[in-house]
Amino acid sequence: MSSQTGNSAAISADEFRALEQKVLRAVELLRSEREARLTAEAETEKLRAELQAHLSRTAENDVELTRLREEREGIRQRVEKMLRQLDEFNG
Repeated sequence: MSSQTGNSAAISADEFRALEQKVLRAVELLRSEREARLTAEAETEKLRAELQAHLSRTAENDVELTRLREEREGIRQRVEKMLRQLDEFNG
C-alpha cells in the first residue's frame, strides 16, 4: 500500500504544479489586463481633454467668423455707397 500512496502523492504534486502554473498565468493575465485598462483610461482622458480644447477653439472660431462676416458686410455697404456717389458725380 505504501507504493500506491507514493504514486498518489507524486500525481498530486504534479497536479499541484500544473494548477500553480495555471494560477500564475491567470495572475499575469490579470496584471496585463489591468495595465491595459489603465492605459486605455489614461488615453481616453487625454482624448477627452483634446476634444474639449478643440470644441473651445471651434466656438472661438465661430465667434470670429461671425465678426469677420459682419465686418465684410459693413465694408461692402460702404464700397457700394462710394460707388453710387462716384456714379452720381460722373453722371
